[in-house]
Amino acid sequence: MAAFENKSLYQYEYQRSPDQDAKVPVRHPVVVIGAGPIGLAVAIDLAQRDVPVVLLDDNSRIGEGSRAICFSKRALEVCDKLGVAERMVEKGVTWQVGKVFLEDDEVYTFDLLPEPGHKQPAFINLQQYYVEAYLVDRVLELPRAEVRWLNKVSTVEHLEDGARITVDTPDGPYQMDTDWLIACDGANSDIRAMMGLDFSGKVFQDRFLIADVKMNAGFPSERWFWFEPPFHKGWSALLHKQPDDIWRIDLQLGPDADADEETKPENVIPRLKKMLGDDVEFDLEWVSLYTFQCKRMDEFMQGRVVFAGDAAHQVSPFGARGANSGFEDAQNLAWKLEAIIKGRTGADLMQSYRFERELAADDNIGHSTRATDFISPKSTIARTFRNATLNLAQRAPFAQSMVNSGRLSTPSIYLNSPLHIPDNTVYEGTAQLGAAAVDAPLQTSEGTATWLLDELGPGFTAIAVANGDVPDEVHGIDLHVIGHDLLDSEGLFAQRYDARPGSVYLFRPDQYLCARFRSFDAGAIKIACEHAMKSA
Repeated sequence: MAAFENKSLYQYEYQRSPDQDAKVPVRHPVVVIGAGPIGLAVAIDLAQRDVPVVLLDDNSRIGEGSRAICFSKRALEVCDKLGVAERMVEKGVTWQVGKVFLEDDEVYTFDLLPEPGHKQPAFINLQQYYVEAYLVDRVLELPRAEVRWLNKVSTVEHLEDGARITVDTPDGPYQMDTDWLIACDGANSDIRAMMGLDFSGKVFQDRFLIADVKMNAGFPSERWFWFEPPFHKGWSALLHKQPDDIWRIDLQLGPDADADEETKPENVIPRLKKMLGDDVEFDLEWVSLYTFQCKRMDEFMQGRVVFAGDAAHQVSPFGARGANSGFEDAQNLAWKLEAIIKGRTGADLMQSYRFERELAADDNIGHSTRATDFISPKSTIARTFRNATLNLAQRAPFAQSMVNSGRLSTPSIYLNSPLHIPDNTVYEGTAQLGAAAVDAPLQTSEGTATWLLDELGPGFTAIAVANGDVPDEVHGIDLHVIGHDLLDSEGLFAQRYDARPGSVYLFRPDQYLCARFRSFDAGAIKIACEHAMKSA
């Protein structure tokens, strides 16, 4: 972590809370466990929605090591609403091109965002400690959020309408009650363990070495993945650029790799020299060993205890689906908690969090499992088939879709969500019902440049296309009219949404498209909004 700027700023002090002097447990609307990226995202989103939230963490500093480094366009869109995306993009290494190699030969090149007209880039690479630092800076700005460092939860008790927790501190234990307890305490979740819950899924045998290396190198800002490279015969390798001249290198090892031995510098450095060459000077910043795991909790909610991020699901890192899917958990969760806590709907709305995010986890696990099977074939026949596919992909573009070096994270799609109004007509374009909004450049009526996602507020937002009879407002819903207060000068909104005069599109508070109509009907829009808030 030597490259982390102003590291000393991200060491925090324990402070005694008034709750510790209360004679009975103080009750809070929401308590979040874990000040990692996902717990911070939940706390920020809730506080911005004027929901009081207490965030507990058993540590008092930003985590060590780069850990997650690839942040997707959708994660950046979520972080933009949290107020940190600009810092992330400014510091991060932007990329959208990847290359796949078999030995020394390039199999193919892919572009993750070939079309223009999006506010956020396809991906950035940025060390997780920077992301956490920016999120902590943001949460500390918010008066409705309270962060308690060196507060470790030791027991959880279900209440009929919430949960009671015991919290250990340097001053001794105290108890708190909460309407909702959100567990974002990572893959080795203490909350999950103390509740006797476990994961279902698969742990793969192959192990991978991660090395963060500081060096001046001429490699482009691209994702390079090798199958059976000459410098690492029989295995796979991955190269990514990070800020501060740090490069992430992943090297596949055998299932019998010993973590203690393989992470010793005297064993890591020769492997890296074989890859980079003896004449390349580098310093080892961080080393770790991991095993592919594709698994999740059977249910992401137990009573009023809700699990998110790695505490709820785990996938192999190839594909960057871990932290990115966790940000989507946070966004899905926050607006529903706000609606329940402010009395706009019943607690059963949280069942849709389970439905949607468990569906998303299954999709991510499926992609991750298939990538693992392709990267690490378990038989001679499977390896022969894989290499034949790679050879064919060099000559026949159709075979490139069969190559799997880790399908990169894409926004979750909530097919058949109970909160959405099904389409009664066919739409062209890239926007999908049940999917996150596809961004597009727009202008205000005064000619100021803006983005579609910037016009979607914290509540439900309707985007209508003028046809002469669109009213100025729909009760309780933000309404923007393209052709009046917004202009689609480049035509990309019309193209991506198959928008025609009179069309209207309803977006949820998490920017998901939940209904669309070919003609404007204020009553139908109101019903669709109520449907998206219904108790399951």
